[in-house]
Amino acid sequence: MDRLSIILTFFTGAVLTGGLAILALSLGWYSWWALGGAAAIGFLLSWPAAYPISRRIKRQDPFWDETRVDEVDGVLPDPTHREV
Repeated sequence: MDRLSIILTFFTGAVLTGGLAILALSLGWYSWWALGGAAAIGFLLSWPAAYPISRRIKRQDPFWDETRVDEVDGVLPDPTHREV
């Protein structure tokens, strides 16, 4: 896991939840179940959506070394080291 995807999780969660809530309301579902379901789906999909966005941002950065991703030892990166 990289730290950029953690930051992007907040933004993608807001966009997904807002979009799903607008979709539910535009389909005429004016109940708390529909809005709660939209919020739950947005919450569950926020990190899986943020991770590929983070990967794409880093792939398009000319100064980023994408090959260092394979050198990660654990799930969480060491905060004293450079970004994964």
